[in-house]
Parts: sequence; C-alpha cells; structure tokens
Amino acid sequence: MRIPFFKTPSPVTVSFNMKWRHGPYGGGNQWLGQMSTYLERCGYRTVSTIQESVDCVMGTHAGFGAEGLAFSYDAVLRAKDKNPRLRCIQRINDNDIRKGTTTMDAHLAECNRASDHTVFVSEWLRDYHAERWFDRSKPHSVIYNGADPAVFHPFSGRVWKTGEPLRLVTHHWSDNPAKGFPVYEALDAEIAEGRLPGVELWIIGRWPKNIQWRSAQTFSPCSGHQLAGILRECHVAVTASRFEPGAMHPVEAMQCGLPLLYTADTGGTVELGRRFGVLLEDDFRGALDQLRQHYANLRKEVMSRSPSGDAMCASYRRLLQQLICTE
Repeated sequence: MRIPFFKTPSPVTVSFNMKWRHGPYGGGNQWLGQMSTYLERCGYRTVSTIQESVDCVMGTHAGFGAEGLAFSYDAVLRAKDKNPRLRCIQRINDNDIRKGTTTMDAHLAECNRASDHTVFVSEWLRDYHAERWFDRSKPHSVIYNGADPAVFHPFSGRVWKTGEPLRLVTHHWSDNPAKGFPVYEALDAEIAEGRLPGVELWIIGRWPKNIQWRSAQTFSPCSGHQLAGILRECHVAVTASRFEPGAMHPVEAMQCGLPLLYTADTGGTVELGRRFGVLLEDDFRGALDQLRQHYANLRKEVMSRSPSGDAMCASYRRLLQQLICTE
C-alpha cells in the first residue's frame, strides 16, 4: 500500500496585542508570558503584529494609553476588512469599580466590537459587565487566571499541624488601601493584643505609609521563585482586596498549597474562596477556628482543583482551535 504524502501545513499564527515587558507588570503581563510560551510549545507561531498571515488575535488591554499595546482593536477591525478569516479573542480582566474610574467599562465595550469571542477572568466580572453593556448571547467564556506552575507549586511547602501557630500571608505590589490593608491592619492588631493566640501574619510587598505593623513579619516586594518560596513557608493566604476581577495573588498562593481566608467584597476571588477557603467577616477568631477545623480538606481541594497556569493555557488553546477550525 502506498502511503500518501502530505505537505506539512504552515503553523497557525496567533498575534498578541499587548507588548511583553520584563519584570512584574501585573497579571496581563504574566498571562502574555505564559500563553505565548505555551502556544509556541504546541506548534503555534506567535507574533505581535497584525499582518495578513495572522489567524487569530489574542487581545487584552494595557490601560487607556497606547504605550503598552503593539496594536489597537481598531487595527484589528481594519485587518478583518482585508482578511475575513481573521478571528479575535478579547480577554477582559478589568472594570471601573476596581480602578475607581468612570471610563474603563466604556473602553472595554468599544474594544469588544472587534471580538469574535470574549473571555472574562471570573463569573463576577462577566455579570458586572453584563449589567452594563455586554450581551450574554454573544459567544463568551470564563477562564480563570493561573500562575506559572514551574514557579508556583506546593512541593516542599509547609503543612499546618494541630498545635502549631497558623501562619497567614498576603502579598501585594500596590500600596492602595483598597488592596485590603484596613483588614490586614485590624488582623495585625488582634494578634498583637493577644486576642488571636497561635496566629502569625506575614506581609509581602508594599503597604500604605501610615501603617505601622505591630506583630506582622514583613518582606520587601518580590516575585517569581523568591515570592513562591516565601508563600510555601506559610499555611493560609488572606485576601481582602476589594472588587478584584481575577486577582493573581490568591492564585499564586493556592498554587503553593495555601487555602484562602477571604472577605465578601473581593469580587471574582469570592468564587475561589467558596471552593478553597473560609469567609472572613467581623469574627476573626471564628473564621480562624473554621480554617483550623477544615484545613486538611481545604488543602486537599486546593491541591487537586485550584486554578493553574497550565489549565488556563489549555483552555485558551482549545478555544483557539474551535475558532480557527470552525467556518
């Protein structure tokens, strides 16, 4: 039997509209680094231009200015006029309520004109925009953010045991009080005044200048392996950051094996907290008692089902395949 000869097809070309930056430039930059590397390993060709050979644009945003973008969504619309097979995925990871602005929602809605499929980083964010401008009948998905599993993993991490101090940790690049610092400061005071025996608090990153920590152990801002190493020395991640569409700090901590202690107004983080943590209200002691009681099961859930970078990348790849291969 003669085996037919098949010409090797040209690789599928995916273009990212966000410029890559070395160093810590937020969740969008982490997403770009992971996605481009993953797709290249899977045989895709990745570029940052809007040339005719592009099969799909993977779009996100970098604020309102053009300095963080390789090209605009208007450029995508113009390219679609010349290349009808071009598809565009818009990843939405922001809103006005988080930023304290009045124009981000409208900006994202305008960009959405170029999108064939919209990805939201949490159900909470999708519902937020659906109440304002997004049409739920349009093709869309929810794909949770994930961190690089080569860096943020649970191996050699601490596991809390009954009778040991329970070590809480939070980490933020921003010193904005909305990142949850009033809650962290109150927690610190409760520990310092002896009302939460057997509890420790670690703070990584930056914080408002008016805060003078009384009991917390503090660390300078860090990222990558250094950050992951500190996280693995702790037992539980605490987050009180308000209105987060899809925050990376709880995801990085969970990938290091830490369950969550979270507040009710943390936006998309609540979706993770319901599965992998305990809600923190006014009763610090009660929430911490629940954490101790359910720690083993929560850690088991975190280890088996929490978001991760490889799962995130695979979800985007499947979506790409569907869009490119469907007429």
